[in-house]
Amino acid sequence: MARPGGNITGLTRLTSELSGKRLELFKEAVPAISRVAILTGGGDLRGSVEDYEAAARTLNITLLPVDLTGSRPNLEVSFQSTVKAGVNGLVTNRDAVTASYAKQIADLSIKHRLPSMNEDSPYVEAGGLMSYATNDADQFRRAAYYVDKILKGTKPTDLPIEQPTKFEFVINLKTAKQIGVTIPQSVLFRADRVIR
Repeated sequence: MARPGGNITGLTRLTSELSGKRLELFKEAVPAISRVAILTGGGDLRGSVEDYEAAARTLNITLLPVDLTGSRPNLEVSFQSTVKAGVNGLVTNRDAVTASYAKQIADLSIKHRLPSMNEDSPYVEAGGLMSYATNDADQFRRAAYYVDKILKGTKPTDLPIEQPTKFEFVINLKTAKQIGVTIPQSVLFRADRVIR
């Protein structure tokens, strides 16, 4: 995957590339997916879906946006209507709302036998099927480097914008077994971490 330059356009492109890569890995791991719900609680539902559209067209996947609204969203109702709409895969966006319900989202995905690709590894640790995301520990180390430079007198405007360079692919085999999905060995070999 190409690493975009350090500007807002580059960041937008990186987000779209990450989303595309997630969908590609998801399709490789679960070839039967054809109708995927994009679950978000961050308010920018259209933007969340747009990040996945190009890859979805290429992979012949239909996207269905699902917005968790309100201070206490009814996840069970959201999942039931999603499954009734013929969805056979779920992408969970990384935002404050979905993060606070990660375990419930994972449990409902398992209950409805819905494979999930997630935008961060804590969702997989909670029981989601897989994730592909930037490596947060690496980003925190780079942030500390920037803080050190600034504290030593470097002007923030003199520091270049950096894009993430380390990514992590995590698979939860326990969840795969619970929902009846067999992850191909070719996909397992590419995982940075496998939860058993």
